[in-house]
Amino acid sequence: MSEQYSGYDDYRMAVPAAFGQVFSHFYFAENRSGQSITRTLLPSYQTILIFNFGTKISLQSAQNMQISMDKCIVLGPIKRAFNYSMPADAEMLVINFKDDAFYRFFGNASIAEHLPIDPDGLLQQDCFVGLWTALNVMTDNRERIAHILRFCQPYLQHRNKIAEQLANFDGQFQSSIKAVSTMNNQTERNTQLNYKKHFGYTAKEFNRYSRFLKAVRMIPELLEQNSKPDWFELINACGYYDQSQLIRDFKHYTNLSPTRYLKFQRDICG
Repeated sequence: MSEQYSGYDDYRMAVPAAFGQVFSHFYFAENRSGQSITRTLLPSYQTILIFNFGTKISLQSAQNMQISMDKCIVLGPIKRAFNYSMPADAEMLVINFKDDAFYRFFGNASIAEHLPIDPDGLLQQDCFVGLWTALNVMTDNRERIAHILRFCQPYLQHRNKIAEQLANFDGQFQSSIKAVSTMNNQTERNTQLNYKKHFGYTAKEFNRYSRFLKAVRMIPELLEQNSKPDWFELINACGYYDQSQLIRDFKHYTNLSPTRYLKFQRDICG
């Protein structure tokens, strides 16, 4: 889902099955176009680790907070859309942590929620400087990913039983908090605290995001049927009370109204 520029390349890389509970995917982008290119990262409720191998990348939030990224940085969980600018000769590799995986590495899933951080500060040694240095001399991203997977294994903690139950919960019409609390003979409050501790967000926050994500995914399907989506069909299918609630969610996550988001999607997808 991107506007094409000559000399700009980006793609996703799959995760080996053995790490399927740890990472959702890896993402690579490089800009050899000779011009600065600005992109938008939509909310994913994932924590990401970005390695930069070229010129500094600029990140800008909806509140106009701007930072310049040098070697590596941790962001997340990503709850709002933000823009990033890749100048000429920028090159980045993004590691996307899945569910409670960031907690399993660093013991704090909310550590980068409000401010970006240098990942070296999460551990007692400057291991990420060494990791970045090793990755920077590699040119094959498959080699980089293999090196990252070997590097991460000693740091990965055993998965918490309750976090695993919450991550794998698939009761469509049942509260995950209530069901997991009953399974473990715990209070719902204690399960809620465990959810926030391991995932970096509450179950209520994620349910709201899931509803929004369903709406976003339905838009292309509705566009195939008509030149413009039936917003009321979207409202009913995704469980919104009314149109104003749908608009609030789109503005909350993307800083755009549904109609402006639709124009944005058409502009970048063609």
